Amino acid sequence: MLRLNCFISVSPAHREAVLSAARRLTEASLKQDGCIAYDIFESATRREVLMICETWRDQTALDAHSASDVFAKEVGTISSLAEMKLETFVF
Repeated sequence: MLRLNCFISVSPAHREAVLSAARRLTEASLKQDGCIAYDIFESATRREVLMICETWRDQTALDAHSASDVFAKEVGTISSLAEMKLETFVF
């Protein structure tokens, strides 16, 4: 399995737009084959920090997710409005 933690740093002016895109991405991703878990977390101490935590069955499932139209659209929106940092773990 693969776990990805995508940290998002967003200004207050763009926070709601980024959170909306992340919610749409989460909703669609949970329906994709091989998605074990997908959720959005908000920092309790820093309002500008969000995190998407996702778990995939294998690299093939993650590759299909990354190639999907919804990924391109919503990640494009998020990355245009905020900074993203990705951590990947294999277990």
